[in-house]
Amino acid sequence: MLIKNSKLECIWKDKLLLGEGTLWVPKLNSIFFVDIKKKKILILNNKTNKKKIIKVNKEIGFISHVKKNIFILGLKSELRIVNFQNMKTISSIIIELKKPYNRINDGKVDPAGRLWFGTMDNLEKKRTGSLYCLDGRLKLHRVDSNYFITNGPAFLNKNNFYYTDSRKRTIYKIKINDKLKIQKKIIFLKFNEKDGSPDGMTTDAKNNLWVCHYRGACISVYDLKGNKIHKINIPAKNVTNCTFGGSENNEIFISTARKGMNLKEITKYPLSGSLFKTKINLKGKKATAFKTVV
Repeated sequence: MLIKNSKLECIWKDKLLLGEGTLWVPKLNSIFFVDIKKKKILILNNKTNKKKIIKVNKEIGFISHVKKNIFILGLKSELRIVNFQNMKTISSIIIELKKPYNRINDGKVDPAGRLWFGTMDNLEKKRTGSLYCLDGRLKLHRVDSNYFITNGPAFLNKNNFYYTDSRKRTIYKIKINDKLKIQKKIIFLKFNEKDGSPDGMTTDAKNNLWVCHYRGACISVYDLKGNKIHKINIPAKNVTNCTFGGSENNEIFISTARKGMNLKEITKYPLSGSLFKTKINLKGKKATAFKTVV
C-alpha cells in the first residue's frame, strides 16, 4: 500500500525547548504533549482547538492516560498518578533514587495496558539509562540497561516492540516473554549522521514504524523488513515524537524542539518547537490506556 499524507498543518505555534511525549486521548478528543525542560503539559482539543497548559514541578518526559481525568506523569525521578480535575496526587513511585543525574524520558502504554518508559543521563553523556515496565499492580520491572538516550517504545504487539538509543542512532527490535524478560534483541535500523538521530516512534495498523528524526527535519516510515516506504518533511529541525489520533485515528500529531539550535538554524526553521499534524491514508493502532488493578 502506498502511504500518502495530506498537507502538513502547524496546529500549535510555539517555541518549546524540548517538545515531547505526544499522547492521544480518544474520550477527551485531545492531544497531550509536554515540554520536558520548561516543565509543562500542553493540551489541545482537536475539535474545539481549545488550548490548556499545566505547569508541573519537575522535568516531565511523558504523560499516559489511566481513565477519565486520571493520568500518569513521567517526571524527572518519579512516576506520579494525578487527578487532573483537582491536580491531587493519587500515587507516587520514586525512580532511581541512587542516580540523581538521571531523568525519565519517553514512555508509552503497550497493547496489554502496561506502561513502558526509559531513563537517561540528563547531561546525555553517560550510559546510565534503563528500560522499565510498570505493570497493572504498580510493580516496577527493569527490563534492559546501558542506554545513553532512551526513546520509544513503539509496539508491534504485547511481546514485540521497537526501542531506541538516540545517541547511538540505533533502533532495536526487542522480544519479551510474559515475565517481561528479553528473549531476543536485534538492531533493526541504524541511522547515519546526515539522518540525525531516531527519536520518538509509533506504529500504524499495518505495523509500519514511524520514526521522528532529531536534527533531521522529517519523519520516516519503515516496513517490517526495515525498508523506508514513506517520508514526511517537517519545517522544524528537531522532530521529537509522534502519535496517531483524531476521530478516525488517521491523523498523526508531531512534536518538535528548539534545544541545541543556533540562530542560523532557528532562522531556517522558525516553527521549531511547534506541534504539527497531517492526515494519513491509513490508521494508527488504537490508543491503549494504562490498566491498573490497584
